[in-house]
Formats: sequence, C-alpha cells, structure tokens
Amino acid sequence: MQTLVINGSPMMDKGNTALILKPFIEGIKEAGSDVDVLYTKKLIINPCQGEYNCWLKTPGECFQKDDMEMVIEKLKAADILVFAAPVYVDGVPGPLKMLMDRLIPFAVPFIDLRDDHCRHQGRECTNQVSRFALVSNCGFWELDNFDPMVVHMKAFCKNLKRDFCGALLRPHGGAVRPMMQMGGVVDEIFEAARDAGRQIVRNGPISEETLKIIGKELVSRDMYIEYANQSFTDVLNKLAHG
Repeated sequence: MQTLVINGSPMMDKGNTALILKPFIEGIKEAGSDVDVLYTKKLIINPCQGEYNCWLKTPGECFQKDDMEMVIEKLKAADILVFAAPVYVDGVPGPLKMLMDRLIPFAVPFIDLRDDHCRHQGRECTNQVSRFALVSNCGFWELDNFDPMVVHMKAFCKNLKRDFCGALLRPHGGAVRPMMQMGGVVDEIFEAARDAGRQIVRNGPISEETLKIIGKELVSRDMYIEYANQSFTDVLNKLAHG
C-alpha cells in the first residue's frame, strides 16, 4: 500500500500541523504502508488557467509543465491521500488550493448524476486514491473553526469518488508545543494520531473516539486567550526595543 502526504503548511515539518502529522505518519508506516511526503512550499505549481486543454485537446494532461506533473503521477500510484494544512482564513493555504485546482485532469467534461447531484465523470486512472484524510491545526480555540475546511474536503472527496476517512483536527494548536514537556494529555493526543494512522491503513475510516482525543481541550479558552495575547505582546515589545 502507498500513501501520499501533501503538507501545505508554509512551516513544513516545523509547524504546529506537523506535530499531529508526524505520529499519524508513524502509525501509517507501522500498519505497513509506504509513505511519500511532499511540501507545497518546495513545489512549483502554477494556477489553473481554466482553458480546459486537459479535457479537450490533450485529455488527462495539462499544458503547463511544472511540478504538478510529478504530483499527478504520485497520486495515481497512491492508495491513501493525506492533506495536511493549517487553517488559513477559514480554508487551506493558497499553494495547496492551487494544487487541488490542478487536479481537473482527473475528470472528464461529461456530467453524471451521482446521489441526485451533478458531478463530472472521473477519468480512469490506475491505482487512484481510494482513502483520504485531513490533518489540520488552528490557532483559534473552538473546534468549529475547522467546519468550512472539512466541508470543502468532503466535497472534494465526493467529486473524486474517494472515501473521506476522517479529519485529525487540533484546535488551539499553539498550546501543544508549550505543553509537550508536561506529557499526559499531549502524549495521549500523539498516541491517538498514531493510532489513526494505523486505522486508515487497516480499516479505512478512523474512529470518532480517536478523532475526539486528537481534538480534545488542552486548556480553558480564557487561559488560552491570555497566553496567546501575552506571547504576541512579548514579541512586539522585543521588536520595538531591538
């Protein structure tokens, strides 16, 4: 089994999203899947130009010659696709969205009714991804800040006829790193992320119980707001005084 992880965080493996992604990948490997990780920050991917050459003139192939050619080949060989990204203005960071837009070659222009809804037919590709998971981190405290992104990803899966296996969501992500030395609840979150990796390989869907542990409350909202605001105040003061 092959897993393709696309990390859309500009912080790559140093950000708060990576804190949850790393044990998730460890669990995927433990369950027997090979893992390939791509960072959008390192990729040269141009925006979709909307001229539909990939549907009409060169079916299944975009006229733009950039890193998206490599991404599509890796995607064709993958059984599991994972998107990892922090919440940016209620959605994914721009480079990841551009990558998603460039997946139009996987579709054909003809329209089908699926579940009483208009959708494009998919192009037949060998070993297309059958399972999908989202890993995300948010600087706000409440879990519902992920709702727009999750709705988007579920629609993305419907369009590509892929199984949405779960979203590993870490609200008030800025609290994770300071609490790592304390162990306890943070270790429980990391172990749940590792178990989620094993589950997506072995079962497909990730259990709601596991996902709840990953997204559980670390600190009270008032305490988190106080900590976050003080942290930014300290940085601003340091910048102001050289």
